[in-house]
Amino acid sequence: MANRLGSESSPYLLQHATNPVDWYPWGPDALARARADHKPIFLSVGYSTCHWCHVMEHESFEHAGIAALLNAHFVSIKVDREERPDIDRVYMLFVQATTGQGGWPMSVFLTPDLQPFYGGTYFPPTARFGRPGFLEVLQEISRTWREEPARVAASAATLTERLREATRPEPPPDGGVHIAPPAALDAALAVYVQAYDARFGGFGAAPKFPRPSELLFLLRQYAVSGNPEGLEMSLETLRGMATGGMRDHVGGGFHRYSVDAFWRVPHFEKMLYDQAQLVLALLEASQASGDPFYASVAEDTLAYVAREMTSPDGGFLSAEDADSVPADEADVPHPRRLEGAFYLWSLEEVTDAVGEALAPLAIERFGLLPEGNAQDPQGEFRGRNVLHVARDLEDLATSLGRPIDEIIRDLRTVRQRLFTARGQRPRPRLDDKVLTAWNGLMIAAFARAARQLRSQSPQADTWLRAAERAAQFLRDTVWDANRGTLLRRWRAGDAAIDGYAEDYAYLAWGLLELFEATGDASWLEWARDLQAQLDDRFWDEVAGGWFSTTGDDPSVLLRMKEDYDGAEPSASAVAVSNLLRLVHLAPDAAAVTRIERTLARGGLAIGQAARAVPHMLAGLTTYHAGLRQVVIVGVPDHPDTQALHAVVARQYLPFTIVVPVTPGHAQARLAHLLPFLETLTLRDQRATAYVCEGFTCQAPTTDPETLARQLGAMS
Repeated sequence: MANRLGSESSPYLLQHATNPVDWYPWGPDALARARADHKPIFLSVGYSTCHWCHVMEHESFEHAGIAALLNAHFVSIKVDREERPDIDRVYMLFVQATTGQGGWPMSVFLTPDLQPFYGGTYFPPTARFGRPGFLEVLQEISRTWREEPARVAASAATLTERLREATRPEPPPDGGVHIAPPAALDAALAVYVQAYDARFGGFGAAPKFPRPSELLFLLRQYAVSGNPEGLEMSLETLRGMATGGMRDHVGGGFHRYSVDAFWRVPHFEKMLYDQAQLVLALLEASQASGDPFYASVAEDTLAYVAREMTSPDGGFLSAEDADSVPADEADVPHPRRLEGAFYLWSLEEVTDAVGEALAPLAIERFGLLPEGNAQDPQGEFRGRNVLHVARDLEDLATSLGRPIDEIIRDLRTVRQRLFTARGQRPRPRLDDKVLTAWNGLMIAAFARAARQLRSQSPQADTWLRAAERAAQFLRDTVWDANRGTLLRRWRAGDAAIDGYAEDYAYLAWGLLELFEATGDASWLEWARDLQAQLDDRFWDEVAGGWFSTTGDDPSVLLRMKEDYDGAEPSASAVAVSNLLRLVHLAPDAAAVTRIERTLARGGLAIGQAARAVPHMLAGLTTYHAGLRQVVIVGVPDHPDTQALHAVVARQYLPFTIVVPVTPGHAQARLAHLLPFLETLTLRDQRATAYVCEGFTCQAPTTDPETLARQLGAMS
């Protein structure tokens, strides 16, 4: 029988709909029940592709004895952190403050008025791994609540007040706005140099997570300073990820993170936000280095998203699970779900898939071993291989005595045959909800690829259509133009949950990229509307920056402001970058004030916190470098227009806004938003480029070589 979660839309909550636990979704019914029965709340937070969430479900939430304890003594609430990051952030702050660590599943015990008093992450059913057993935890908490309720309530109130103090907005001590100087960017670079793994790329020790915001900052620091260290660290880190097991060399896309220091064995889930941000970093790396390898990996990643993570309506889906059913258990009544089962290979499976003739090439290329090359603590990967690039093309050509072009041809065949064979296996579960924020990031990635690769890739038009379809889908489903509000999530026809700051900021980022790719005024208009709503609903007038929530939901204990750039950049950092672009298209004194107050929140020594705030540092780099505009007036499909765009696309110009202008009605509409465009016209009936700074333009040119010289002088 389904419990109360059976009528929810979240794939994560639906996974728990047949547990014997009497789950509630977060909402007034659960909170009223806790108050009426005076029971503590057990809050369990996770997400659908979380491996240890699956483990705890199987071990504890399907356990009859544990379910009986929860049902008798607690009101149990299940929350999808991807749908409700506002709830997750509040209680994750508590768990991190009281235990020194965080993660999912997150398990927190609350008073009926939502104040936390005990928490952790994964609990095994009985004590092991140095962790207390969940059975014992439940028994002790229910006893303490029954026998010492006043002490528990007092402790919870004290802890909550400490959290409230830690998150209370504070204006600058002297009331001034002090923005870190350019020297802070050099200090930030030094932090990354110190943390850099010169052997394998990346920063710090295992496990290694992709944090593209770090790479975007380092690439911008290189662009503004000319110091090659940031460029080299970015390139080697991206190459390590792209050639290691973190990348899916059969189907494309990137797994969540590497459990080791050398990017070999991944945690196998695939998240939409990783694909989007890594594509952006790869595209910038390709421009900055001139190496097409990085753009090719970006396109391979986009092809995966277009094929596997796009709904028929055009929205981008959230994630693929790490766990799946092994092929040899597909038909058994209660099959296991094992991490990586879809992606791992034995030598025999590879040989059967590609054939005896191509098997030696596949084995050499991907570093496959008879005993397996994948190590994991539980031993589940024994005899299995993670595909990674063990030998490059030149090495293979030398060892096999064959021309490189033949090897490339045969590797394409190997990949196609592996893809076909793998397609017969049970697939990982797909989290098919559409999240507005993550779609904004993916729209940015597709639009950037379309603009940057328009003269180099036959897929550029495909990437542009994907970005436009997703943006139109969001406009039709989660945007209320009359109220100016966004919703957070769409799934199976149901749009719900008021948007958070990151939904407005990330979508505005995607729309600005789409505007630069198309020149369509409607995308710029919508981006400006989103920014206006973000400012109106989330801006912190006391301390600067943008809150994560509106503060309108009384069930959310704290109104928090995210500064840390983790797997996703903070909304405030993205908003700063968006506003920097907007004010360099149309002057806005109030927006400049918001930019400066937010940048000043990091203090003069922000460079010392570089690992925590790389996306904000990228914004600080742009602030000091200043932005320019390159306006290209011309009919989009004409060869002379495309030749000018190709010149811009070849150069790494992170401090440049591209404004495509189509003469006629489209230009008139755009000039209504950006008046400085009104007088920029075709010269001699040919596509014309204007390189501008501070709304003052250099001599217009119709010649690609002249434009290249102007851009070179500008950079």
